[in-house]
Amino acid sequence: MSSVATIPVNKIPAPGWKGGFSTSNPAFAYPNPNLSSLPMTGNMDNIRKLRRQIHVLWPEFTWLTVQGDANSRCYQMFAPDISRGGYDDKGQFWSIICPQQGSYSPTLGSLNIEVSVTSQRGWMDETVQDRNADLLAADMTVAGKVWFAPSAKDSFLYNLLKLLVESHNLPFPLDKAHAIEITLVNVDNPNTPILPVRSGEAAGIQVPGFATHWTDGAWGVANVAVRIGSIYRYNNPIVDDFNAMVMDLVNLGSGNVLQEGNILTWNVWFDAPSLVDQCDWANHAKKWRESLDTGHGSPDGPGTLPRYFDGTYFKPIDAVIEAEWDKICAWVKKHFDITLPDSAPVGLAKTPKQ
Repeated sequence: MSSVATIPVNKIPAPGWKGGFSTSNPAFAYPNPNLSSLPMTGNMDNIRKLRRQIHVLWPEFTWLTVQGDANSRCYQMFAPDISRGGYDDKGQFWSIICPQQGSYSPTLGSLNIEVSVTSQRGWMDETVQDRNADLLAADMTVAGKVWFAPSAKDSFLYNLLKLLVESHNLPFPLDKAHAIEITLVNVDNPNTPILPVRSGEAAGIQVPGFATHWTDGAWGVANVAVRIGSIYRYNNPIVDDFNAMVMDLVNLGSGNVLQEGNILTWNVWFDAPSLVDQCDWANHAKKWRESLDTGHGSPDGPGTLPRYFDGTYFKPIDAVIEAEWDKICAWVKKHFDITLPDSAPVGLAKTPKQ
């Protein structure tokens, strides 16, 4: 059992807090924290330095389902309580765990999406009075990954595609270790992968009530945004076209959440700081790095379905099954000279579990 000790809100900062790191360099200060003097450290390299943490209970994402159309903006909470930020008693961040989410393809079944932190740096100040203003500042580099969920193995079409790819001894995104990798870059400077994480909700984006969590007990909120880049290429036409096709299917079903050029923004709503059990942290990180591969989902239940500002749920195009089928048929025909039926077989689509 975890020995994590929750700190009562009226006892923050709890005994052991030293602080001072956030003010150790004038460049760290708001309104424009500059953290470039700090090295970007590996996300799992300094677990022994962790003493305190915040749990991101509500990771609220938003994006345009149609680029350039502000009315197409959707909002979706990814799986709760996967993400955490860990820091020492002085307030220096040493590790950040990011969220995962599922996507559904009627033809191939469920796929997993993860925004995985690769390195980070930054500070936290538990003593700040205005927790919406200058509570923390961090930078991180992240990798976007997409791979098939265990339930996809029940799909005949998935198994056919897997057989075709593996017959040529080529990589197939069967699990996270072989996931499709997506470049995620700084919104303002696409030449850098470093993303700023800053206090408060994302500026310039109107957020509906269902995507805010002060009344649910949130202790603080921060925001980050990425521009979706291209997928990693193997310089093999079969693999590269296959991965591009899978990404097309993900975007068809999710409303272009990972469409190249789109901006994905999220507000991370977190609870009050708690003390870190380092073994629990390492186990949590390992468990949720592998979580969706094992089919047991998220620790605190699934995320929400995407909704527009007025609360209307996003609905993929009515012809999504045929659109997916056409893309799959084109890939199979191009690379294996196999002609599949013009229309998707009756009963191919299954209703995803919510």
